[in-house]
Amino acid sequence: MKNIYIIIILLLLSTGCTKEYLEKRPNKALLVPETLDDFQKLLDASFEANLNTITGLNEIAADNFQADEATLRSLDVIERNSYLWSQDIYEGNSVNDWNFLYQEVFVSNVVLSGLQKLDEKINASQYNAIKGTALYYRAESFYSLAQMFAVPYNAAAATILPGIPIRTDPDVNQIVSRGTLQQSYDRILADLQEAARLLPANVNVKIRPTNIAALGMLARVSITMGRYAEAFDYADQALHQNGTLIDYNTLTPTGSDSPFPMILPFGNEEVLGYNNLVGYSFFLEPLVVIDPQLYQSYADNDLRKTCYFADQGNGGFNYIGSYSGTYATLFGGPATDELYLIRSECSARLGNMVQALKDLNALLVKRWKAGTYRPVTISEAEKLLEIILIERRKELVGRGLRWTDLRRLNQDPRFATTLTRNYEGKTLTLAPEDKRYTFPIPMDEITRSGIEQNDR
Repeated sequence: MKNIYIIIILLLLSTGCTKEYLEKRPNKALLVPETLDDFQKLLDASFEANLNTITGLNEIAADNFQADEATLRSLDVIERNSYLWSQDIYEGNSVNDWNFLYQEVFVSNVVLSGLQKLDEKINASQYNAIKGTALYYRAESFYSLAQMFAVPYNAAAATILPGIPIRTDPDVNQIVSRGTLQQSYDRILADLQEAARLLPANVNVKIRPTNIAALGMLARVSITMGRYAEAFDYADQALHQNGTLIDYNTLTPTGSDSPFPMILPFGNEEVLGYNNLVGYSFFLEPLVVIDPQLYQSYADNDLRKTCYFADQGNGGFNYIGSYSGTYATLFGGPATDELYLIRSECSARLGNMVQALKDLNALLVKRWKAGTYRPVTISEAEKLLEIILIERRKELVGRGLRWTDLRRLNQDPRFATTLTRNYEGKTLTLAPEDKRYTFPIPMDEITRSGIEQNDR
């Protein structure tokens, strides 16, 4: 039965191509969801249709992974150009990171529009959960799009910088401008705040978000914006409801497959809400390895070294630590480990050293071989913040967060990073203030809507 809802999604998406298609379709009523059950199944089917994703090209462009020249030449042009920070990334090709996420926005808008025609009193709990889910998916998509296709958030200039197109209506023929960066983030926050109020505390499958997942996303968005008190508060609220951490001593690394349980339907107790990165062959290539310096930064007794990475036999190590439970799919949703690090970082920035240390040590003791971890006791605020940020990168590798972290931390000279690649005898550099930290808008969108292109 779920396949029919995938078909409905595909048919609904196709209606944006031409008005003629709408006119030729024999019975529109047969394809339009109308009941609460219809809307729930439509949202569930969006996962099966590969829409419940976050962007993946920015993970390729970040500094977690390395690829040799032969592998790069074998990759799809968009993947290779993203890795090399090329001026023309897409070379006229369609861009899944844009398309998939705006398709998820479209499905969310179809549901939200349809709900307005129903009486919420019919089944208030189901109505609220469905509305909250649609708002959550829309906000998550908008946020992820903003990390690639809008400039890094800067509060001082956000009201004049361009954002992303914020679509809140299912009519895809409407032309939507980019608005401002502040307007984009305001919509993301508003959607997530309402979702947190509407969503239940528990669900029976992790493709459906909870109010804890919405709080986790609010913490993620707030720290991206540099709103540390708010990020602390959202992370704190979520962790008071679910602060579970996996003891990595209970895992059994095999050396080739992920030691983490399959996330669906209800595996991995750290995961608060499920989505994955847009899939690219880059992440499956045997000779795409973890950055050697990053790998060497893990101590021998740090179990992440064996739970996250597998020796590929040629001096490099592949990433196998996805919380999805399979190396083939990179997990990108909110999880409790991320929230401990958010609360720790925000505490350090706000001068609460006791809480910062408490959260950092609570996480790391679960990551080290039993009996070997020595708690961090440093009292110097800046040094502690530096340690927290290092552990953030080591803990959250492969989750699609590093590019956003580079963008936000590059605005602070203490933590700015210059990235380098070597390709065809040349050294390529991405400086902290480089405009290539913002991906170009796909040309087919520019042609269709006439919106402003990003300056690279």
